Amino acid sequence: WSCTSSTLPLIPERFRLTMQTILAFDTATAVTACALFHRGSVVGECETEAKSLLVAADALLKNAGLQPSDLEGVVVGVGPGSFTSIRIGVAVARGLALGLGIPVAGASTLAAFAGGRPVIDARRGEVFTEDGVSTPDALEVAGETLVGDGAIRYRTIFEAAGATVPPDDDLTHRPSAALLLGAANHFGSADEVTPIYIREPDAKPSTP
Repeated sequence: WSCTSSTLPLIPERFRLTMQTILAFDTATAVTACALFHRGSVVGECETEAKSLLVAADALLKNAGLQPSDLEGVVVGVGPGSFTSIRIGVAVARGLALGLGIPVAGASTLAAFAGGRPVIDARRGEVFTEDGVSTPDALEVAGETLVGDGAIRYRTIFEAAGATVPPDDDLTHRPSAALLLGAANHFGSADEVTPIYIREPDAKPSTP
């Protein structure tokens, strides 16, 4: 993983009076994104793997001269995306909330994308969008710019339908945790954070 400083989105005005330091992250897609807000702006961002999220978050704090005890809130992407990956992110958020005694806010993973309409690979030949889950050819996309791993995977279908999909290496295809805070409307108990699974998980419990 790698960490960088940033001058991207500011802490929304509605949170500035109550919180100085907020950690935001999303694990719902193939790229785990993490960002640290402090005193009104983003002071660092990371891309990592879900299993290394806490290590990356710790590095962000250290790079900013902060400690976990300085955190005053957590924002977690709640999907849509991989069922298992969403659960990892929510579990980490709840663990931090309980361990540090801080509130949590959930935000749609779709809010972590900028530069176009987010399309997330849902596997099974389907994609997640703001409208739910569907097959790529069922979406009305003419004249739109599509971003995300779903847009890349089904580029041929989308472009044939009249959409524009940026090159595979364009940064608009990658989630940015720095964008999540703007989509978080309420900080509260970790138990109030509800994952957006949209559909049932692939894995089913075995029956005797």
